[in-house]
Amino acid sequence: MPALSPTMTHGGIGSWSKKEGDQIAPGDVLVEIETDKAQMDFEFQDDGYIAKILAETGTKDVPINQPIAVLVDSESDVEAFKNFTVQDAQTAPSQEMEQPRQDTKEENPLQPEPAKTETEEEHPASSEPPSHRIAASPIARKLASEKGIPLKEVIGSGPNGRIIKFDIENYKLKAEAPSSVLSSSSYTDIPLSNMRKTIAKRLTESKQQNPHYYLTLSVSMDKVLKLRESLNSTSNDSYKLSVNDFLVKAASVACKKVPAVNSAWHTDYIRQYSNVDICVAVATPAGLMTPIVKNVETKGLATISSEIKDLGKRARESMLKPDEYQGGTFTISNMGMFDIDQFTAIINPPQAAILAVGSTKPKVVLDDFSEKGFKVEQMMTVTLSCDHRVVDGAVGAVWIKAFKDILENPLHLLL
Repeated sequence: MPALSPTMTHGGIGSWSKKEGDQIAPGDVLVEIETDKAQMDFEFQDDGYIAKILAETGTKDVPINQPIAVLVDSESDVEAFKNFTVQDAQTAPSQEMEQPRQDTKEENPLQPEPAKTETEEEHPASSEPPSHRIAASPIARKLASEKGIPLKEVIGSGPNGRIIKFDIENYKLKAEAPSSVLSSSSYTDIPLSNMRKTIAKRLTESKQQNPHYYLTLSVSMDKVLKLRESLNSTSNDSYKLSVNDFLVKAASVACKKVPAVNSAWHTDYIRQYSNVDICVAVATPAGLMTPIVKNVETKGLATISSEIKDLGKRARESMLKPDEYQGGTFTISNMGMFDIDQFTAIINPPQAAILAVGSTKPKVVLDDFSEKGFKVEQMMTVTLSCDHRVVDGAVGAVWIKAFKDILENPLHLLL
């Protein structure tokens, strides 16, 4: 099992692109691997033959570096591994492989049972060979798991009967309880994905170890909304700016003005970044992801808007590359579209800050230049969560004030 991300400790097996006995060459896609963040194709980088598949399609929680297949140089060596098992690889790495042991369970009764494959779970009494696998795309497999749809009951419309996203979205679930969850009349147990486990672990560590403090301000959005409307009306459909695009750009300008916030905690030192790579929190069916808009300080609003749309779409489809969601120097979490007035967000370590954005709503504010003494403005509430080890209270206050000033005078984005 390859480690395809720095935080990956276990992986899942998607569809094998090769079967036992197939020849493989450098660059061939060998198997789909479910990491803690996404489902990725694993490309092989050598010549040879696949002699034995040790972790079948659908196997979950395989530790990194645990064998998932046997690869040999010569086609004549394939037959020697017909009965080879994971236990053979773990307990007898130095023995001759031409004669693998037949009954490792009796010799070592403390060895754990091999993880059940998807085929075994769906057909516990079946005598069909392991090679009888259900062909499905990674997106289809993920959607089926989330919707509780048994893949064995879905008719695939893709190449060679492969199940694709369309088949899952148009499948009508039968009345019986779904096989992917354990349920009773009063509750449903939903299995944890690798991504959900990683999110839980990292956010718990962040909340426990990072000394959070919070700064909240209300921002007048009247000028931003007018500027957005003006720009969109003259775009000829070449772009369509959202309020979030302005927030991302304003945050990058504030980070350049107050670089201490654009930093990360590294135990023995604080790393202060010269570039501003902003993570934008995106809700996906598998959990929260934070794709990164890189070098925001060098980009215009149209470019930022296009990149956010593309990253968000691919995040929801689990198609991001590792470098598109790992790293970043600052994070924005916007829940304004859910009509949330205000909230606080948990810092994404090792970053030092995250901005939580609420909805924009009309509010009555004082106006010394009006006969009435008041006026109605479109106001947005933002809360900055800071790691006090990196960002002192006064520094955080300067940053959020700069962010407010930029949005209330959006022409500063042009400077």
